[in-house]
Amino acid sequence: MTSQWPFDDPTNVATFTSRQIVSGEDWIYYVGHDADGAWQFHGESGACEEQDAVVVSLASVVKVDPSIRGLSDLPLGWCAWRDSPESAWRRGPQAK
Repeated sequence: MTSQWPFDDPTNVATFTSRQIVSGEDWIYYVGHDADGAWQFHGESGACEEQDAVVVSLASVVKVDPSIRGLSDLPLGWCAWRDSPESAWRRGPQAK
């Protein structure tokens, strides 16, 4: 990535998502920035089945969906969601 990397996490930090998102078959509906610092990216249908779960770098997710750059300041324990790939991100604390 460029010197303009907006995240405090490095480009190669591991994130959790689905193969459908990585392949472009699904779009990112929900982003979780867990209290432990982990990032999760889910499609419209919610959490994926175990056989579809993948671990990829944060840079890989940003490459799939550059709008994720706008969530670089998402606090620990918060999430963001949107109604469509073109919609603005909404934010709030994760449910406990």
